Amino acid sequence: MIRLWIFGLQLAELFVSSLVHLLYAFYIFSTAVAGDLSQALNECLFKSNVNIAEAKQGGSIVTATTDASTLPPIVLVHGIFGFGKGRLGGLSYFAGAEKKDERVLVPDLGSLTSVYDRARDLFYYLKGGQVDYGEEHSKACGHSQFGRVYEQGHYPEWDEDHPIHFVGHSAGAQVVRVLQQMLADKTFKGYENTSENWVLSITSLSGAFNGTTRTYLDGMQPEDGRSLKPICLLQLCRLGVIIYDWLDIPWLKSYYNFGFDHFNMSWKKVGIRGLFDLLLGNAGPFASADWILPDLTIQGSMQLNSHLHTFPNTYYFSYATKRTRKIMGVTVPSSISGIHPLLFIRVLQMSQWCHPPDVSSPYKGYRDEDWWDNDGALNTISMTHPRLPIEHRSRFVVNDADCQPLEPGIWYYKIVEADHIFFIVNRERAGVQFDLIYDSIFERCRKHVFRRTPPTLPNQTQQ
Repeated sequence: MIRLWIFGLQLAELFVSSLVHLLYAFYIFSTAVAGDLSQALNECLFKSNVNIAEAKQGGSIVTATTDASTLPPIVLVHGIFGFGKGRLGGLSYFAGAEKKDERVLVPDLGSLTSVYDRARDLFYYLKGGQVDYGEEHSKACGHSQFGRVYEQGHYPEWDEDHPIHFVGHSAGAQVVRVLQQMLADKTFKGYENTSENWVLSITSLSGAFNGTTRTYLDGMQPEDGRSLKPICLLQLCRLGVIIYDWLDIPWLKSYYNFGFDHFNMSWKKVGIRGLFDLLLGNAGPFASADWILPDLTIQGSMQLNSHLHTFPNTYYFSYATKRTRKIMGVTVPSSISGIHPLLFIRVLQMSQWCHPPDVSSPYKGYRDEDWWDNDGALNTISMTHPRLPIEHRSRFVVNDADCQPLEPGIWYYKIVEADHIFFIVNRERAGVQFDLIYDSIFERCRKHVFRRTPPTLPNQTQQ
């Protein structure tokens, strides 16, 4: 009887969680569509006014005379379920933060693809050419070796003399670390001159460095961190993604894409029989664990981190978020109004997480209480800096002035009172904090982080 009662509660929780996620996804999608329709209507209604304005300027729109092309780009890398420029219409994953600087790139990477695959995509997005996932990896994971073709790279001159600033949110921060290690290991065929010094700085915003207990609550097996529980939220997600990719509706996938095109799951290629193989877990990314969730378990993150270094010539910064506090020794959500409805129950669940007693701990010295502070998606302990299986050099920062001049090879980190999606999608939620966070990130990239003489900023005269 007790087991039936517990099972009933689990089903109820699954139903509520699924409904909340579907409603939020519909809200984001409808917001993007509404924004596109509004923009199209404005362009139609005010087209004549624009033509008159252009005529007054001699037939062309007056543009700024400053040149930002000499600045090293700042590349914003989205997290799980995220999207880059060109997806979801005019909606911005980073809530318009890319408009704060003259030279910002926002790549669109797979929203659910593995950290490895996304790092490969990111390289070719910048350099140009056809994405090469590597023969060995592709065969092991059951997908095509080659993917999307970038006819023109967004920063083809990228090299050690033209390095890049990266800013990654959530899993995006780990993607950048994997990319930097690939550059150091020279794993890109035809590019034998790559090095870790192609990366000037990495800034993490709620970065997924050491995994999250959220993955186990959503359905990853704590025994191995790779397989899924039979009934869970991630199983529903898996089925939805497979059907979405199998239907392969062009206009819909151009609007939003999970990034699994290299797995060839379209009905045009696998047919009905292939669909059953995908649904039964005999093929596709979920069969080979070549998707993002296994990389976000504690075990998966430790496996990634065992090969990743913090390099001596790169600057590292991290903003770790949390929405919990302790009351009489008990960790609870820090507020109700300050946490997004999508994340409130998640904050509560993660603050009470206990590793199953019949399952071996993910690492020596593991304690549940170390992982209770969280932001609804990631544990705060995971976001400060890489610490598993080996802790990297770090320094806690209260005021930015305390760490000047900056030293490369050290993870400078702050703790910010915010939930996991506080600084993305909806700018109004963060208010003044939005500008404070992003202004400090962009200012540091432009004024304090450089290996040679700092470049002249647009609209800035030489003294």
